[in-house]
Amino acid sequence: MPTERLQKVLAAAGVASRRASENLIVAGKVTVNGTVVTELGSRVDPEVDKITVNGAPIQVDVSMRYIMLNKPTGVVSTLADENGRRDLTEYTSQFDERLYNVGRLDAETSGLLILTNDGAIAHVLAHPSFEVTKTYLAKVEGEVTPAILRQLKMGVDLEDGPIAVDSVAMKGEPSRGQSILELTLHSGRNRIVRRLCAAVGHPVVELHRKSFGPLTLGALGSGAMRDLSKVEVSSILALAGDSEGDTA
Repeated sequence: MPTERLQKVLAAAGVASRRASENLIVAGKVTVNGTVVTELGSRVDPEVDKITVNGAPIQVDVSMRYIMLNKPTGVVSTLADENGRRDLTEYTSQFDERLYNVGRLDAETSGLLILTNDGAIAHVLAHPSFEVTKTYLAKVEGEVTPAILRQLKMGVDLEDGPIAVDSVAMKGEPSRGQSILELTLHSGRNRIVRRLCAAVGHPVVELHRKSFGPLTLGALGSGAMRDLSKVEVSSILALAGDSEGDTA
């Protein structure tokens, strides 16, 4: 792709108007590939160069799309289910871009799922080795005691090794023989929340992911979608950049 003037690229990315983008450049607020750029005639390649404004990464490739979906239960996290179950094409078919899901949620787990055509970002965010933090609400069988909460924090031995949550708290009081837990962990292991809760004697009845890294569902309804805001896109670009740096 031909190079373009930096201020034009920033304006096209929605950072600011062309004039305001020029002011940001002159003020030393913009870096390209880690180097502060103050010359207004500077040219960049939006498909290759990494640009930040005030330290926040900017997605300047306008062909990239980032969608947040509140996945309902009963939908499998695939774009083609061989068993004919509801899958993500129900949602991705609404877009011109060819979108893919970042990671997976079990068919019976609801909540936050990212759909994108940015393959590099999808790989970093989904790969277990990058340990992106996720927060879940889990309705479990039984009345969870403080001792169980301490056990989850200290660690539980599973068949594929020990695991501890980053944080866990009760949400409200137990009711009808069930409890609701809010758990945050950064493990990328398969079905980890369900296995962890079962291991401490409280099998999961319902499971919902409310946050993924810096992203939260907020008031987004079940089955609803929205584009990530520019701030949210910047946050996941920063997260991916930090993860790449950790693996160097």
